[in-house]
Amino acid sequence: MDAGFNAILIAPEDNVATVTAEILSGETVRFSRRGKTVQIVSGGVPIYHKVALADISAGQVITKYGEVIGVAIRDIPAGSHVHNHNLASGVQ
Repeated sequence: MDAGFNAILIAPEDNVATVTAEILSGETVRFSRRGKTVQIVSGGVPIYHKVALADISAGQVITKYGEVIGVAIRDIPAGSHVHNHNLASGVQ
């Protein structure tokens, strides 16, 4: 992994990535998607947690590893921490 990357995206269609370092609010998340570097400004994400790669609407499925891991229970802005405060496990 490139030393400049601080998040891992497993499947290109995923709408979340896993950060590999704590990301403070206002810092940039950097990852690779289809061979291109992508950057988004974060609202703050703890190490090894998920970050939203685009705006996710309430009720929208959340995908990681190319699989549905849950449903957004509220709107999640791009760059936000995705966890049990805004994600319900399983598909509703």
